[in-house]
Amino acid sequence: MKKIEDYEINSCTMAILPVEYGSKIYSKVIEIEDEYISPFKPIELIKKNCDYFGVSYESRKKGTSSLIGYTRKIPIAIEPANHLFFFPTTSPSRQECIWFSFEHIEDYRRIGPHQTLILFKNHQSQQFSVSCSTIEGQILRTSLLKSKLLQRIENNKRKSYYILHDIKSLKASESVSGYEDTIFLKD
Repeated sequence: MKKIEDYEINSCTMAILPVEYGSKIYSKVIEIEDEYISPFKPIELIKKNCDYFGVSYESRKKGTSSLIGYTRKIPIAIEPANHLFFFPTTSPSRQECIWFSFEHIEDYRRIGPHQTLILFKNHQSQQFSVSCSTIEGQILRTSLLKSKLLQRIENNKRKSYYILHDIKSLKASESVSGYEDTIFLKD
């Protein structure tokens, strides 16, 4: 496993797990074809990457809460345009919190009371010490966040498109020259 200082969450990032490294908690980052160790805790990586993409973690949390109505264990849209939606398995302040990329989870199944097997879209699977109901609930919350956020982005694009085209069509279909010379007479 490669050790890296800074890590940029990207479309290949599947999960960020806490790992003991000496006497500290580091992050194990699982990508589609690679794994890394970062000297930052998982929540620190999430926060740093929110900042990297221009919006603080606290702002993302607040926005998510207002969009989906949840205030605890909420998913984070690190970068919605690139579909970087991650969800925590427990309170992000707890050391055992794992962050999963919503985009990479193909399926999951219960294999024990607090054991879930997650199948990723790259056909890798891994067992995690998280209840299946937690994974299911977090996937539903993240799906709701993604749906609402992308719907708003799409509606905004659509409005912009119509505004731009209406302005252009008015200019193309009407000529303003000649109006200033017209004299209107009253009977």
